[in-house]
Amino acid sequence: MVAKVKTQYFKIFYRFTLLPGLFTLATSLTLVSCTGESPKTETQSSARNVSDIKTSAIKTKVLHMGYQQAGDLVRVTKVLEKRLEPLGIKVEWAQFAQGPQLMEAMNVGKIDLGLVGETPPIFAQAAGAQIAYVVGRRGNGRKSAIAVPPNSPIKSVKDIKGQKVVFQKASASHYFIIRALEDAGLKYSDIQVLSLPNVEASAAFLQGKIPVWVTGDPHLAIAEKAGKVRVIKNAQELDSPGGYYIGGKQFIIDNPELLRIVIEEMDKIERWAEIHPKETTKLIAPEQKLPTDVMDLVISRRGYGLRAISPNLIKEQQRIADYFYKNGLLPKPLNIQEAMLTREQYAAITPATISQK
Repeated sequence: MVAKVKTQYFKIFYRFTLLPGLFTLATSLTLVSCTGESPKTETQSSARNVSDIKTSAIKTKVLHMGYQQAGDLVRVTKVLEKRLEPLGIKVEWAQFAQGPQLMEAMNVGKIDLGLVGETPPIFAQAAGAQIAYVVGRRGNGRKSAIAVPPNSPIKSVKDIKGQKVVFQKASASHYFIIRALEDAGLKYSDIQVLSLPNVEASAAFLQGKIPVWVTGDPHLAIAEKAGKVRVIKNAQELDSPGGYYIGGKQFIIDNPELLRIVIEEMDKIERWAEIHPKETTKLIAPEQKLPTDVMDLVISRRGYGLRAISPNLIKEQQRIADYFYKNGLLPKPLNIQEAMLTREQYAAITPATISQK
């Protein structure tokens, strides 16, 4: 199945590979079993009774969720499974190295919904993917960084001119590095770009084989705790609107009642995790096979909270798409509105508890 996903989607993106600096993709797809009991937390649903849900309006029996290498609290706590099982709906999970690979699988119908940064959906839409923005997720930039080995002579972003810089193209790191270069008075063409997913670059960096790495948690936290990295800049002051849950457009249109339930449960577990960091670490650390101190660091700089898709958020995302075009990384201007739902459709899938700001 992995080979099929990779081949089909690569054809979609191939027409962009002749453009300066555009990307190639390597897919990491693993289906995860959803059987077994989940930890009991304060996230158990107090929502409407099953009898109140119009199950006839839900046109699927399986929800295919994608998540990235950093893990997903929604998956670990099984809040969706608990809520959807009484409705006769199963949840299946697939893991991906980073956002571009997740978007790749969504475009060929392998997953229905997944969380990515601000950049992957822009490149996916530019390649013709039939996707839609579902709900926003806040970020703070603290978990992403431009990093060098501890003994590197590089002291600032200005010093990376002419250097080999490793990151996953079409990921949030792509926008981060271009913005950081601009702030330092440099151009994208001033660096040598090597595109690698974090999961592949991590070992090479820890061995001192990568001079500059644009990365994020948990890989950044692992390197920090090992004393193998020095951060020269994080993305905390970056003007990014954060991440998004993205879905297959037709799937969203066909299943508004299901999406409303899913967003409600994701928002509740986010709120719980924000005020229970230690408990969150205990839940995720074993799944990630990471030491508690590393996961504590990851959790301490996570962003929390969902945001409704609003005209303001659309404007911010459009600004980023325009920025990529201005820098020659998109072949033509992109209209973000074409990957949005109507106001009525957003009203149908967005619970009243979700922040409108």
